[in-house]
Amino acid sequence: MDGTASAFTPHGKHLIAGDWVATAQTFASDPATGSAHDFSVGTEALVAQACAAAEEAFWSYAYTSRAERAQFLNTIADEIEARAEAVTAIGTSETGLPEARLNAERGRTTGQLRLFAEHILKGDYLDIRVDAAVPDRTPPRPELRMIQRPIGPVAVFGASNFPLAFSTAGGDTAAALAAGCPVVVKGHSAHPGTGEIIAEAIDAARKKCGLHPGVFSLIQGGNRAVGAALVTHPLIKAVGFTGSLGGGRALFDLCAQRPEPIPFFGELGSVNPMFVLPAAAAARGAEIGTGWAGSLTMGAGQFCTNPGIAVIAKGPEGDAFVAAAKEALSATGAQVMLTAGIAKAYRDGQARFEGRNAVTPLLSTENEGRTARPNLYETDADAYLQDHALGEEVFGPLGLIVRISDPEEMLGLARGFEGQLTTTIQMDDADKDLARKLLPILERKAGRVLANGFPTGVEVADAMVHGGPYPASTNFGATSVGTLSIRRFLRPVCFQNIPQGVLPDDLE
Repeated sequence: MDGTASAFTPHGKHLIAGDWVATAQTFASDPATGSAHDFSVGTEALVAQACAAAEEAFWSYAYTSRAERAQFLNTIADEIEARAEAVTAIGTSETGLPEARLNAERGRTTGQLRLFAEHILKGDYLDIRVDAAVPDRTPPRPELRMIQRPIGPVAVFGASNFPLAFSTAGGDTAAALAAGCPVVVKGHSAHPGTGEIIAEAIDAARKKCGLHPGVFSLIQGGNRAVGAALVTHPLIKAVGFTGSLGGGRALFDLCAQRPEPIPFFGELGSVNPMFVLPAAAAARGAEIGTGWAGSLTMGAGQFCTNPGIAVIAKGPEGDAFVAAAKEALSATGAQVMLTAGIAKAYRDGQARFEGRNAVTPLLSTENEGRTARPNLYETDADAYLQDHALGEEVFGPLGLIVRISDPEEMLGLARGFEGQLTTTIQMDDADKDLARKLLPILERKAGRVLANGFPTGVEVADAMVHGGPYPASTNFGATSVGTLSIRRFLRPVCFQNIPQGVLPDDLE
């Protein structure tokens, strides 16, 4: 393929340790626009082959220098950019996402690859600790040196809502490769062509850097058994996943049931509640309502940080927020969703709300096919706390406003929320006393707490945390975004009295 050309016709094969492999059974893609293509369905045999190659690659790749791995990450970014137009063309066709969104997401994907390369060169992530020997102590203390070491082959599942940044060369893959771990990707059937072209870029970079072909493989979807086979394969040592609560929990349970249980770093969804405090509501309630509606509908609401619930007091200030949000949502037209299945799930979620006496519809729209329009509902704190289903994520532009009577009821409501990726406080200076009471509750509920903004979008940076208590994620001590994500695929090893010349290079 000419890497600079916008035309790209997928061949529909799997990439297994440097070889493009076809299987007899195929599935057809379901693009939002353009022609469908046939793709080979994954098999358990391919999983075994890819995992064996990854284990073989580990013995060389895990012991490359940080400079060599940084070069690999930067070369992957270069190869993706060399295919920029083709990546955007196939990505927009398959997902229905606008061209500007795909271009921005490609920049985020290559940017995080380059950031991770820069980060590992500094070496701080290794958390090196040295306790010198104390031979004249009773008892004598040996020399102790600790460093973070790569864990082994990692399985990564592509995400439906981010065909680039959370998929084939996304954050999980970049973090694992930065750590020194080979990767086997289970491609997402919503955008198999996008996965294929990105896999081509990774393999081209692998060849340029002279690395073992088993360092990266892509197995296309089309068969749920492939995912189960991947997470239960004995050579896989950790899993990175972004997707639904049901699918993620099933894979998590499989990881826990293995003869050798392994960590499952699953990001499973969140309703990301926003709390509008009294002074902020009085000063700018309508403005906040309009901003919330914009965040709620961004990308057809298909962001894991979509702020699906707003909490605000009863009364005229809260009414102004509700009116502004409803007006802004009413003006938002139908948007194309990522897949027909996601669109159906959105309609099912809407029906779940419509059938509940505990909520009042404020904006109820007709939705069909692969498009979605916003929907808005209202309830009170008591009703919300008594109906667990109101706190379940509806993937799409559906919002719920929870009205509270006083600040104490807001605090009680906050305690009733499950784990979240984010929580937001809208506040003014006069709200600081209430915010100080609210913050300790929210930090127990979420991995990221923000003030006077909207959570849609996640900055790739050193201090970012994208994760949270269950069910937002399966491991509250980890993040899937930012440089700290590399630590998921490392484990601490202590070397006692190991002489110079034998130690890992970074400990010499």
